[in-house]
Amino acid sequence: MSRQIDDTDRRILKALVANGRLSNTELAREVGLSPSPCWQRVRRLEEEGIIAGYTAVLDHEQLGIGETVMIEVSLDRHDAEALEGFGKAMSEIPEVLEVYLMAGDYDYFVKVAASGTKGVEEFLRERLFRVPGLRHSKSSFSLRCLKKVVSCVPAKA
Repeated sequence: MSRQIDDTDRRILKALVANGRLSNTELAREVGLSPSPCWQRVRRLEEEGIIAGYTAVLDHEQLGIGETVMIEVSLDRHDAEALEGFGKAMSEIPEVLEVYLMAGDYDYFVKVAASGTKGVEEFLRERLFRVPGLRHSKSSFSLRCLKKVVSCVPAKA
């Protein structure tokens, strides 16, 4: 982070994380500012990249893709071309929710949404196993999500 954020910025961020659809007037009321300074702060947080964007959080179960699978992936090679190729392939697959380049026992951690075990099998067979350079994968099914955080606001440093 390029600069320290103050308590008012934190209140703004927490309110927007809780409800990104707040109008500026509602947000200003919630954080104890008048609308103009609130708007200026939000705009500054956006310009500085602290607020990277706004999005809708979808209920995958309601959409029929209620299975969450965590996949540990190891690649054959670890050069820039192999890493870039795998990352690009993952970014183009809609079922892939998150991808992390890892340090440790495996190269990537991939979070996937699928429709049941058939959907997981299809994802593995038709998508993941066709990515060049894949050496090994290990899948784990999520039984239930106990905590889901879209974003966190840092405590005071």
